[in-house]
Formats: sequence, structure tokens, C-alpha cells
Amino acid sequence: MTDYVKGKVVVITGAGGGFGRLVAQKCGARGARVVAADIDEEALAETVDSIASTEAAGAAEAAGAAGAAGGEVTGVRADVTSRSDMASLAQRAVSVFGAIDVMVNNAGIMPLAHYADHAQAAEAWDRCIDVNLKGVLHGICAVHDAMIAQGRGHIVNVSSIYGNYPVTGSAVYSATKAAVNVLSEALRQESRGRIKVTTIRPTGVPATGLGQGVINPAAISGILGANESDFMETLGQIMQGTAAPELSDPDRIEYFALSPDQLADQIVYAIDQPWGVSISDLTVRASGDSYMI
Repeated sequence: MTDYVKGKVVVITGAGGGFGRLVAQKCGARGARVVAADIDEEALAETVDSIASTEAAGAAEAAGAAGAAGGEVTGVRADVTSRSDMASLAQRAVSVFGAIDVMVNNAGIMPLAHYADHAQAAEAWDRCIDVNLKGVLHGICAVHDAMIAQGRGHIVNVSSIYGNYPVTGSAVYSATKAAVNVLSEALRQESRGRIKVTTIRPTGVPATGLGQGVINPAAISGILGANESDFMETLGQIMQGTAAPELSDPDRIEYFALSPDQLADQIVYAIDQPWGVSISDLTVRASGDSYMI
């Protein structure tokens, strides 16, 4: 089968951990040329080293077989809230690899809180707007002209099911993700035939670091609704190792909670398409998950 990842220049924000690191590693292992970006230089260095190690190991194992090694990689410290940082990131990709084929606007935070929590949440909400909304806009604008000039490109924006519909406890976070949906669709309409656009809408992924940003744990109830008590009980069993094994097995229909690895595979799937085929909107869930929207 044709590999549409191999050889592409893929820029990924938030590549220091979570989905971003996994997508960078998976693209690198498929022979992409990866530009990994993150504000955390130490975490970014770990991502770059892991891809470089994959490349070396793959080359040794394949004894020089073409395309068997991991992809080339460069790391760039970049704050997505800074237009100048994002412009420099795009310039670095072009100067090192000569093009930008794919831009994955992945960086994001999730400070869930109720309006009654506004005093505690205010600064985190400001940061959420800057990272989740402005960061995606900056990423789009940073690569737009280069993609138009080279005649083609692909922008992947990571949204969320939280952006589908307003729920309690997620006013600000949901608003930023709804904005990502609108930014993406407007870009698709303006850029058809030149830049293809993918909006990724993950369900809840408990094993990521996003939960660390939650201001009020009770705010998760809005997305779970009547399933909240069952969700918390099952999640507790999984964490304690007492849950039925099929709940943690992605090969079983009962699979309870999407893993970061499974989500990263679907982002790579959207990239792994011929230039004329666009996976424009992709919601990714565990088949047995409890999230309501």
C-alpha cells in the first residue's frame, strides 16, 4: 500500500507530550520529516531524542533498507500564543526541510470550571483562550502563505467533542473548541483545492495530562450527564486494576476509554491520505465510552 506519510514535512505543536509527542513519534517512524514544537524545552528535547533513537534503531534493524528508519526531526521551542514564535517555527521548517506539508495545531489546555469558580479560574481561562483559540489561529496564519506558494498543504486542528455543544462546567473551554471548529471550516472553504483541512474531535481521553488543568473536578459532570456515577466507578476500577479486562482492550466492543495512542493513530490516519482526499472532520471515541456529546 502507498504510504502518504513518508517524506512529508509535518509540523506539530504541543509535541513535548501527550497526543503531540505520539503523533510526532508515529510520523517519524513512518519516514516523515518532523518539526516538533513545544514551549517546554526539556520535554521537547525528550521527544526529539525519542524520534532520533527510533531512526537509528530502524536503520540498524533494516540494514539500510530505504524508508525503514524513523524520520528526520528538528525541535523548535515555540509558544503558540506568540505570533512571532509561530512565524519563526514555520520559517525553521522551510529552511531545514524546504516545505511545510502538514501543520498539526495540537497544543491545548483544559481548565474546566463553573462560572461560580471564576475567581480561581480567571487566569487559566485567559490562558485557555490564548492557547486553544489564538494558538490555532497563529498556527494557521504561520503556514498559510508557504502552503499557498508551494501549491498544496494540509492543516490539522485538534478540537474536542466539548466544542459540539455547550455543557455546564466547560463554558470557556467549549467556546475555544467551538471556535476551532469555525476557524477550520472557514479555512476549508477559503482554501479548497490548495489547502485541505482536518478537524479532529476527540472524546475524553483520561490518560493524558489535560486533566491536570481542571480547576474544579465537578465540572466534568456536564459532559457525562447521567453517566457520571457509572463512569467514575468504572474509571476507578480500571485505575485499581479490578475492572473487567475487556474494558481496557481496544479490540473489544466494550472498550471504555480512548487511549492517547489510539487517538494519535487516527490523527496519523488523517495525514496518511493522497493529496486529493481530505478527512475533513473526524470524531474519535472509545466504542463503550460514557461521554454524552
